[in-house]
Amino acid sequence: MDVCGNCNVDRRSFLATSAATITGITAIGIAGFGSAAHAASLTQADRDAMTPDDVISLLLAGNDRFAAGNLQPRDFLAEQRTSAGGQHPAAVALTCIDSRAPLEVICDLGIGDAFNARVAGNAVNDDILGSIEFACAAAGAKLVMVMGHTACGAVKGAIDDVELGNLTGLLAKIRPAISETTYSGKRTASNPEFVDAVARTHVAMAVKEIRERSQVLRDLETHGKIKIVGSMYDLETAKVTLI
Repeated sequence: MDVCGNCNVDRRSFLATSAATITGITAIGIAGFGSAAHAASLTQADRDAMTPDDVISLLLAGNDRFAAGNLQPRDFLAEQRTSAGGQHPAAVALTCIDSRAPLEVICDLGIGDAFNARVAGNAVNDDILGSIEFACAAAGAKLVMVMGHTACGAVKGAIDDVELGNLTGLLAKIRPAISETTYSGKRTASNPEFVDAVARTHVAMAVKEIRERSQVLRDLETHGKIKIVGSMYDLETAKVTLI
């Protein structure tokens, strides 16, 4: 897949920020980020001009703006209209369904900026893997981000051995992270520190599983076309950190 191109300096939709804050961004000519209200969706030229590391930096910069209460002005209707004929997202995220952790909001994203696969406990399954493969191999996304979060109810359920219909099988995908988590304190769902430790372990294991189970994504990463990373979102601080 050809993931090269030239950046359109008129781009006003994807993770607006100053090029001076991101190493290497000036080299691909997107110094205009953040200088005007967003009124268009991400173009293929914009997306293809970015490296995977650029996309990571822009996501984190967007989260910094969110945590500081400094979201960029955005015209969602204009983004909807300009993306109706095609989409060129720069990232695909696997996140939890938790209502407090919407990637598009906490990373200051617009319509057309990122794919987001959401499932309780950000668990990997065949459908999720296929969706991520589509996002990267077919649609050209540069980054795969698995994002867990603090105080995750699915992780608590896995620790407590909850059984409830189809949820039982989903929680079984999280449970291996419990035994893999090194922790000397109280290992129960009532201990927030342990819950968050298991959530971090689960994210790291999900990243590993994506690489192991998808040759498509593994090959793209080996050739530098994409990066696969893990992260955690803190519900208290509103900050996303890489694992």
